[in-house]
Amino acid sequence: MTYQAGCKSLQVPDPALDIAFPLYLFYPTQATAKPAKLGPYHLDVAMQAPLASGNHRLILISHGSGGSPLVYRLLAIFLAQQGFVVACPEHPHNNRSDNSWEATLNNLEHRPRHLQLALDTVSTHPQMVQGLAACVAQQQVGVIGHSMGGYTALALAGGAPHTQHQKPALPVQPVAVPQDPRIGALVLLAPATVWFAAPGNLDKVSAPSLLISGGQDTQIPPWQMALLSAAFAPGVLRAHQQEPNAGHYSFLSPFPAAMAVPGFPPAQDPPGFDRETFLAQLNQSICAFFTQHLLG
Repeated sequence: MTYQAGCKSLQVPDPALDIAFPLYLFYPTQATAKPAKLGPYHLDVAMQAPLASGNHRLILISHGSGGSPLVYRLLAIFLAQQGFVVACPEHPHNNRSDNSWEATLNNLEHRPRHLQLALDTVSTHPQMVQGLAACVAQQQVGVIGHSMGGYTALALAGGAPHTQHQKPALPVQPVAVPQDPRIGALVLLAPATVWFAAPGNLDKVSAPSLLISGGQDTQIPPWQMALLSAAFAPGVLRAHQQEPNAGHYSFLSPFPAAMAVPGFPPAQDPPGFDRETFLAQLNQSICAFFTQHLLG
């Protein structure tokens, strides 16, 4: 069944740091979508609409370092139209407005914890709790992580990150992160994974995983993705799809013309690459993967 995409924004409390951080929620609804403006983007969504009845699966999207949850808006809307509830949090101190934690131990420790707090907030929200109860109880929550979001997804799903290969260097030590048994499937988009370089770092990741990378990615080169593919326990990585001409930012929703300028790398692709066509195919692949591994 195809739905309209509902949308609302929430605040996720973090008592440990005495802060709250924003989260955009996209979800299936029977209400009519209308043009709406979120930040610099114009979307067709039903703002504050009720959640459609039924048992839905929750998917979290973890953005890249210095990024924004709304750069995955078209993927989130597409998944919502297919019946998924999609939570897109903004990682504190590692986003486009405040990137003060980039390359710090604080960021490595708190990113997975904040993703877990986002899961808790959405799954207990008064308007979402009934539709997500079965998903949470059956440990069928999905996570999509792009770039640093890939690190975040793997850490929360059971990975054991370590700072040994961090650059710029940090004190060499394991990274203390939560592990959440509710995670039932992972989609990793050009993930940053240097913290899982040692043998055994991914042994406890058991959620079925899909890895999608770009052959022209200069930040996460193909050889790193080959090493990552070999690091999973047998049977966990279900597929590694490489788009030969995609760059690191090719996974982001297209930017408005005013932002798509040469000095703004997230809007740029390798010469001749068609981001819109690629993303249409990517959305279908991700939806099919989660439909198989979260819905059965």
